[in-house]
Amino acid sequence: MVWDHRFPSLVSIRAFEAAARHGSFAKAAHELDTTAASVSYHVRQLEKQVGVTLFHRHPHKVELTGPGELIAKEAMSAFAALRASFINAVNLDQSRLSITALPTFGTSWLTPRLGRFRARHPDIQFELELSAEAQDLTAGRFDAAVRNGHGRWPGLRVNRLFPSIFMPLCAPGLKAAAAKLADPRGAMDVPLLGRTDWWTLWYRSLGFEQVPALDSIKTHLTVEYLDITQAMAGHGVAIGSPILFRNELDAGRLVPAHDLVATDGRAFWFTVPVARQDSRKIVQFRDWISEEAAAARDAAADYIRRARAD
Repeated sequence: MVWDHRFPSLVSIRAFEAAARHGSFAKAAHELDTTAASVSYHVRQLEKQVGVTLFHRHPHKVELTGPGELIAKEAMSAFAALRASFINAVNLDQSRLSITALPTFGTSWLTPRLGRFRARHPDIQFELELSAEAQDLTAGRFDAAVRNGHGRWPGLRVNRLFPSIFMPLCAPGLKAAAAKLADPRGAMDVPLLGRTDWWTLWYRSLGFEQVPALDSIKTHLTVEYLDITQAMAGHGVAIGSPILFRNELDAGRLVPAHDLVATDGRAFWFTVPVARQDSRKIVQFRDWISEEAAAARDAAADYIRRARAD
């Protein structure tokens, strides 16, 4: 193919950006209120003009090629900034702040602290919605979000709050019964609760690749704080964050069932569209949550220092 030096059609670029974001022509078509065939046509026109193949086509999905990934990163960042700019131009209300956050973060860590934000900024009407799925911050519904990951989201300004770490936690009455936790090859005296991927990483940090005990986890709840609620009720040992559940540890409702702390290398981040990062209400909330996160990191410094990555 030969590069056509005319600027590509914005319709084609938009179709490509949506398909790259969704990994599907059909899903892109649903977002753009058109057909999958139309999306495919415009992507092929773009490929013809730029002279490279942007997608590998599979029966039920599309996958970016190497050049496609490079172009998609820039396209998604540009469209995210553009969408946020339009939203910023029409949404000038500084009295209402809407945040979306992960359920466990919002329930166990953020909500108990919100009184301090309201006391500092009584003029701001605060709204919080909890969602396990990352919400689109360019759609205008939310001003900012707290996400978990590696901090790389096109079009968003990110501030790292604290790392994602986890360890076995249980009610004080189960501490002795959890002594066999360190050797997963034998029978457990107490049930294991929570995410099997975190338990797998935790045991791998302890030196075990095969953990038959994980097959005994029969209850799978959607969010971490529900597993911790079970643990506090004495129903087993849960894998959870000593940062998010610091209040429960300080109050004695939970104790570490083992000293090893593991991490998956991810962290919690405060995220906001680049075009809105200087909004007064967002700056005020970002400053406040950054202060609270710094205090949480200081309080959990020993846990963070001991955290092992696989």
